[in-house]
Amino acid sequence: MRRASAQLQSDRRAEILAAAQRCFVRAGFHGASMQDICAEAGMSPGNLYRYFPSKEAIIAGIAERDRAEVAQQFANADLSQGLFAVLEGMVQHYFGDYPRERVLLCTEIMSEARRNPEIARISASFDADVRKWLLDLLRAAVACGDIPGDVDLEGAVTMLMLIVDGVWWRRALDPQFDAAAVVPIFMDTARHLLRARPKVVTDKVVSGGKGRNVNNKSVPDTMESTL
Repeated sequence: MRRASAQLQSDRRAEILAAAQRCFVRAGFHGASMQDICAEAGMSPGNLYRYFPSKEAIIAGIAERDRAEVAQQFANADLSQGLFAVLEGMVQHYFGDYPRERVLLCTEIMSEARRNPEIARISASFDADVRKWLLDLLRAAVACGDIPGDVDLEGAVTMLMLIVDGVWWRRALDPQFDAAAVVPIFMDTARHLLRARPKVVTDKVVSGGKGRNVNNKSVPDTMESTL
């Protein structure tokens, strides 16, 4: 009985979160009232407040749901396929397969985070988790030899997350935007960011002895007079 009761509560929470998601996407965080969410979920205010005392608590519940899903994506990553195959699968899922309603909800939460400290805290916590999981994945890829050990992983993760945010905003603003079509471009960018750092050219005589260092630059003898 306890297990059945726990499952019923879990199912009811999921129904409330789905109803709230539809309300937030349709009317915005401020435009959707708790009464609207009650009506969408088909339950009384008293019953809803037993699960979630506020809209902020509902957002926290949505973040918890989404965090669990993303964590599972990273947990299932199989680097035996190669890092870039794993990344491409994730990108294809979140750019092409992920429901647009959930993208709209995410951008609504991001907008509200500018004004609501509690929503900002929830959003920042989610971002920190995703950043950690992505860094852990890249460090594992370094250990496997998929990418060089001198890659700026922190910088690469920052840029990749910025690009994903931008793609999601474009999906939210332009219903005609084909996010799946930019997956190859995203992957080219990821490969560029995760390549080995360029080696610094040392002050050496040009190969073959046909040049010399002038002002810390290796140049042919015939060019010295122009420097």
